[in-house]
Amino acid sequence: MSTAAAAAALLLTGCGPSQPQSQSTTAPATGPASQSASPTSTSPAPATSTPSPSSPPSSDATGGGAPALCKAAGLTAATDATGGGAAGSVYMKLNLTNKGTEPCLLKGFAGVSLVADAAGAPIGAPAQRDDSTAAVDVVLAPGQTGTAVLRYTQAGNYMGCTLVDAAGYRVYPPEDTDSLFLPQPTKACSNADIVLLTIGAFQPA
Repeated sequence: MSTAAAAAALLLTGCGPSQPQSQSTTAPATGPASQSASPTSTSPAPATSTPSPSSPPSSDATGGGAPALCKAAGLTAATDATGGGAAGSVYMKLNLTNKGTEPCLLKGFAGVSLVADAAGAPIGAPAQRDDSTAAVDVVLAPGQTGTAVLRYTQAGNYMGCTLVDAAGYRVYPPEDTDSLFLPQPTKACSNADIVLLTIGAFQPA
């Protein structure tokens, strides 16, 4: 019995689990843990809008616009033949005077024709423009006058002229479709290819 018990005890001792010696392992330091997301900048974005510049002042700062164009209804017409003549021509001043109550603007060339009477149609060719003097703005206050050089060539100077009587001149102010009749009897050529009149640009009187 003792022998069998001793053998059994020896067998149990050999079959028991070995107890390995525990080892202490230290993980290397890895620094602070990584954050789960990258940091977000909190700096505000720079402003991109720029205030609009203030509007420039209106060009009409003087308070009043330019005067209206002079019209036939507000004008009177006259001629002054003291300019004399040369080589069969008569030089005269065509004067337009503002008879209204407001200033008006006279600029450029009048339309001028010889006519048989106050309501008659033009006779022959209308006046040709003389561009030797430049057109300028002529502002006529009430009662003021603008003047242009009107030249009339004697109709008898032209061999092919068919002479007719003219009662005077029909005058159209610049850029106007209405006209003024200026009585001044003279001779005209009915031939439209003969030019008896030339007219210059208006100037201050």
